[in-house]
Amino acid sequence: MGFFSGLVTAPLAPVKGVMWLAETLTEQAEAQLYDPGRIAAEMQQVADEAAAGEITEEEAAEREEELIRRLNEGRARGYQPGG
Repeated sequence: MGFFSGLVTAPLAPVKGVMWLAETLTEQAEAQLYDPGRIAAEMQQVADEAAAGEITEEEAAEREEELIRRLNEGRARGYQPGG
């Protein structure tokens, strides 16, 4: 990068930093949201709550459907266990 182009693009540096941070945070959030291990743990928690009578079978079924949807979405996006 030449001196002139460096001067011209310097004012954009804060914007580029904010964009990088937003992208990084989004990637991390999605990795946690679609993590198969995390989804399996949440599925077990739903089963435990239903068995203990803390939630109804209908609530459990709704939450399980949402977890399965997340798992399928994660697979479609390429998220793998431990990755």
